Amino acid sequence: MIELVFSVCMLSEPMTCKDVHMTFLEAQATPAQCMMNGQFHMAEWVGTHPQWKVGRFKCERVRTAGADI
Repeated sequence: MIELVFSVCMLSEPMTCKDVHMTFLEAQATPAQCMMNGQFHMAEWVGTHPQWKVGRFKCERVRTAGADI
């Protein structure tokens, strides 16, 4: 499984930041697919969390449980 990890910071408090983890459950998902499709999922997440701004992001193999996509 591949995990999309992106860093977000609050717009009103830029020093308040956290990492968001989303897991692609498809066994055949590749890091390249994660990078391409991840932008859509990040935009969707920001649409429901407008008080946060995305900084950087990466795709990696799942190490811990995260939110399912």
